[in-house]
Amino acid sequence: MQRLESTVSPREYRGVPMSIVVHSDACVGAGQCALVAPDVFDQDDDGIVMLLDPDPQGAQLDAAVRAARLCPARAIAVASR
Repeated sequence: MQRLESTVSPREYRGVPMSIVVHSDACVGAGQCALVAPDVFDQDDDGIVMLLDPDPQGAQLDAAVRAARLCPARAIAVASR
């Protein structure tokens, strides 16, 4: 699986099947992911990221990529399937 840098623009990967990977052990609970992409991410009672949809499409994928860019702990990765 090829990993893409979290700074990649969402428009640069359109048409390529993508998956979202979270590293909950790296999460610091900032919550940007859940704010930016609430259909893809949530937080548990401790504020740690929970992945709701590992294969978002369309606008949800765009939001997930934005969340990955905003994550201060870099706990979210966008990877090709």
